[in-house]
Amino acid sequence: MALADHANFRFRILKDIFQALVAPPVLVSLCCRAFNLRFGWWSIPTYLLAIPLAAFTRGQYSDFIQAREARQLGARPIPRVVGKWPGNIDVMLKLKKALASQYIYEPFLDLFEEYQCTTINTRFLWVDNIITMDQEHSKYALATGFGQFWRGTAQRERLEGFLGDGIFNRDDEKWKYHRSLARPFFTRNRISDFELFEKYAGRTITVLSNIASRDEPCDVQDLFARFTIDAASDFLFGQNLDTLSKKLPVPSSGSHSDRGSATDDSWGTFAQAFEAVQRIITMRGRTGSIWPVFELFEDKTAPHVEIIKRWLDPLVKQTLDHKAVTQKIGIRRPMEDKTFLEHLADSTEDAGMIRDQLLNVLLAARDTTACLLTYVTYFMALYPNIAVKMRQEVLDVCGNNVPTHEDIRKLKYVKAVIDETLRLYPPVPLNSRQSRPQPCTLPPPDRTYPTESRQPLYLPKSTSFWYSTLLTQRNKALWGPDADEFDPERWIDPQRVARFTSNPTMFTPFSAGPRICIGQNYAYNEASFFLVRLLQRFDTFTLATDAQPPSSLPPAEWKLGRGRQAVESICPEATMTLFIKGGLWIRMKNVHSH
Repeated sequence: MALADHANFRFRILKDIFQALVAPPVLVSLCCRAFNLRFGWWSIPTYLLAIPLAAFTRGQYSDFIQAREARQLGARPIPRVVGKWPGNIDVMLKLKKALASQYIYEPFLDLFEEYQCTTINTRFLWVDNIITMDQEHSKYALATGFGQFWRGTAQRERLEGFLGDGIFNRDDEKWKYHRSLARPFFTRNRISDFELFEKYAGRTITVLSNIASRDEPCDVQDLFARFTIDAASDFLFGQNLDTLSKKLPVPSSGSHSDRGSATDDSWGTFAQAFEAVQRIITMRGRTGSIWPVFELFEDKTAPHVEIIKRWLDPLVKQTLDHKAVTQKIGIRRPMEDKTFLEHLADSTEDAGMIRDQLLNVLLAARDTTACLLTYVTYFMALYPNIAVKMRQEVLDVCGNNVPTHEDIRKLKYVKAVIDETLRLYPPVPLNSRQSRPQPCTLPPPDRTYPTESRQPLYLPKSTSFWYSTLLTQRNKALWGPDADEFDPERWIDPQRVARFTSNPTMFTPFSAGPRICIGQNYAYNEASFFLVRLLQRFDTFTLATDAQPPSSLPPAEWKLGRGRQAVESICPEATMTLFIKGGLWIRMKNVHSH
């Protein structure tokens, strides 16, 4: 990553500060000199008054231009939040506080309900910032209007220090290049994948069996993150990071991270760094375009990224050195035998780019599948009848054998449970795009609020556009009055399935359009395989609330809330990806231990 890229956010905010606070008084001073005007002691108040006057003028001019463009495009403006303070500062502070303390994304839902719309412009500090739960609008950004959007400059600013030159942080030709490189490793079902799944699922089940034999609880969120990163590291690097053999968190641990009890070994340090970076980036997003003001003298992600680099850089160097040796002696290995890291090294000598691409894929491979497995296990503990039905199907199809590709395809109910979990708890519950440097129109909104106009919406140029997969996938207007209920049968009953098949972008846990997740099949196979092995060994799953950190238990007032909030036994939270606050502590029983 170039140093210039790394410093971009500082340069941008300094330019913004200059334009907002320095340029207006300077301009007034120059005008006074040019016209030989003297205000005496009124000079200082005049210069200071120039700052809000310039901001007001810029805002009015921007509104005039946007209104004219909207008329030309035959569209109406996106409804704006109206706060009591200038720049909606009061709403911004209230929303930031509420997102940190209330049920996941409930504050967004409150805004949509207050303004009776599914797409809204928060307009914090006079900067357009769009948030949507509208299926038509997210569909347009991801698929039908793909060319009107990109990841954009705002996201690059937030993520540059972490994901750098990787696939999730690039657009256009660079993104296409990264995707074409990664695609061959994720779009085919490889026998070797199942061998890896068996290897690491076996180790994970052994750890769980040892804990279960002592009737102790286990933080499965932590354990599943170890399973997915060990399997991913073998798949990507050809090396096992061996996190499953390292120290596990215990309920009495005094040290806690957002996601549970932290361990103080090298793996714990890496995991905490990984999570800390995501937390900082999320707070940047919630602070809006002014976040660099708080990091002018220190990039808060830098020390955590340094820890992550210390893990990955030796692997990259080793691969590049190995490539040099094999080239020298003329050895050529077929692509099928190469790891993803070796494949990347074949395409470039740039160690930084290789590491960034590796880190992007590692983030997806670890956090998303671990999140899915965590929430499936939560539901099996919350609804024991679901676990019984899943286990019966596993035994009917696989017995106690290692599952094959063919077996996985036959597990209709297990797949329904996975899809229903992804619907209620998509691993990436909030994502963003930015409109290109020209205005466009969003299609008429969906019919969540019947009173809302069906006219297209005007989207200004270069505007941040946030869409919530989680809120869309719980929208009762799309999914019916039982949208908040966990009901896998909705994926089996033909009439209810027809609701989705006629409108597939109402379910986008793997995104949609040209940037749809290339690891989708890998994730389904890995999660299904693991659940088969888990259900072959265990038949009872119980929430261990006594082991859960007290601060991570749902507040009593949630019982009076709406939707899933009223029945939740854990606190769902999100940074870049979804997780359970304090971990998910579960007691399991071996099949033969009763």
